[in-house]
Amino acid sequence: MALDENFFIKAWYKGNPVYYLLIPLTWFFCLVSFIRRKLYAWGLLPKFRSKVPVIIVGNITVGGTGKTPLIIALANKLGEMGYKPGIISRGFGGKSPVWPLSVTAKSNPIIVGDEPVMIARQVNCPVVVGPDRGDDCEALLHRYPDCNVILSDDGLQHYALERDIEIAVIDGRRCMGNKYCLPAGPLREPKKRLKQVDEVVVNGGDYQDATRMEFIYTELYDIDEHERTAKLSDFKGQKVHAVAAIGNPDVFFASLREAGLEVIEHVFDDHYDLEESDVKFAEDYPIIVTEKDAVKLELYHPHDIWVLPVKVAIDDEFYQRIFYKLQELIPESRPAAQNLK
Repeated sequence: MALDENFFIKAWYKGNPVYYLLIPLTWFFCLVSFIRRKLYAWGLLPKFRSKVPVIIVGNITVGGTGKTPLIIALANKLGEMGYKPGIISRGFGGKSPVWPLSVTAKSNPIIVGDEPVMIARQVNCPVVVGPDRGDDCEALLHRYPDCNVILSDDGLQHYALERDIEIAVIDGRRCMGNKYCLPAGPLREPKKRLKQVDEVVVNGGDYQDATRMEFIYTELYDIDEHERTAKLSDFKGQKVHAVAAIGNPDVFFASLREAGLEVIEHVFDDHYDLEESDVKFAEDYPIIVTEKDAVKLELYHPHDIWVLPVKVAIDDEFYQRIFYKLQELIPESRPAAQNLK
């Protein structure tokens, strides 16, 4: 069912002082997180070390920050450079009884999760999902032995997986909210964690010492006839139903409003299994959904629903820094740097 702004969003981002009541729980959460991380650092909890370099693309806040579009862009850029990347993902929301699973563009998002299917449709590399990222890495390398770098979609706090490069993505609009850790605030780890990662990328807005990333919204396409396209400007001045079951739907809605559309918001829980009945409205206005939600709605072959794809624009220097680090980890990849533009 559709949701209003929930209790935690109001507390974390809207200045509602009720979060003060949760601060004792936050102290306990921080203590447990600190002990857990130290146990991994001291080797008292088992860790998995991949045979190839692992790049984590994650965040320190709850909710969407834009890491999935970034990992898609990074995977495609690595492929252009001659690397053989593979992607692992949690497959959150997937209902498969068996893991890990390989994901293709035609996989059922109900089984493997919505984000992995969206990723698989936009990259030319293998995608493997499962709750244990070490198992995912092993399965990926076993099934695709030519893979020479693994990208982990999320997993910054999954310390059971050793990593070589960490990339943290933050939402420049929300940033750190009230700057408290869960449950009083939106942080999975304290803000100082950002000083320990290799790269900080800010999605929209600015953040100190972070690489700026912007979303680029291309032509919309019909959910049942992908070759049928339209421009956002075609809907300027019109009322539209905007449907989102994503981590941070405000970014999606804002992009439509910035293009001059009058948006009627329909918000669902992140990863909610949208059905055809969820996009049946009394008012006969155009319906626009995200790509992540489209992979689930396509199962029902609905008509007259528009999908808004998103790409990322980021400074080439960001890619250069990643490539230079990979050259140190994979010496045989050094000639590829000569092709970097």
